[in-house]
Amino acid sequence: MNPYSVLIVEDDPKLAELVQTYFQKEGFITDVVHDGLKAVRFTEEYRPDILVLDLMLPGLDGWEVCRRIRKTSEVPIIMLTARDEETDRLIGLEIGADDYVTKPFSPREVVARAKVILRRTYKQPAEQMIRGGNLHIDTSRHEVRKGEELIELTPTEFKILELFAANSGRVFNRLQIVEKIQDYAFEGYDRTIDAHVKNLRRKIEDNPKEPRFIQTVYGIGYKFNGSGDSHE
Repeated sequence: MNPYSVLIVEDDPKLAELVQTYFQKEGFITDVVHDGLKAVRFTEEYRPDILVLDLMLPGLDGWEVCRRIRKTSEVPIIMLTARDEETDRLIGLEIGADDYVTKPFSPREVVARAKVILRRTYKQPAEQMIRGGNLHIDTSRHEVRKGEELIELTPTEFKILELFAANSGRVFNRLQIVEKIQDYAFEGYDRTIDAHVKNLRRKIEDNPKEPRFIQTVYGIGYKFNGSGDSHE
């Protein structure tokens, strides 16, 4: 298998070099850019396997970079945030980031999280189709269709939907969802599941405010209604 490629988008040259060194030690092909506009152009032209994206960048900030990339690509994105504020993290996840790391961070942890995301994004499982109402989830191709419409999901969104649909009717709390889709759990991340569910509902539900597929079980978490019926 060819080595994975990572684009590191970080305006601090020393930090960028440090993160790059850790990825290179693990066999990654690495590239570094120091501003947001170059990150968008590089991603469009060279299509890296994953991005490590700083939030505070000259020109285009990390939020705008993520928005622009998501218009044309579902490449996995790990966002680096300088402040441990829930609002920053939720905005990043709502616009399509797959994970976040708060500064100061361990470069080894960033590489470990990248590996987890890449394993679940590019693995080649046996062909399998999961159906729920008019949703068709092809786990071998990582494709979701609603009727004849192809629905574009980020890797994390796909993993959550796959988990729900494969366990129709089962209630999952947020921490269980994190453990299932990330292969690890850490304090605080479980609340960001709400942001991913919000994005999923916006993409697959006829009316996200009255969801038929992904239903909230108040005080516990979420469950998937495989029939797509509006009744519990």
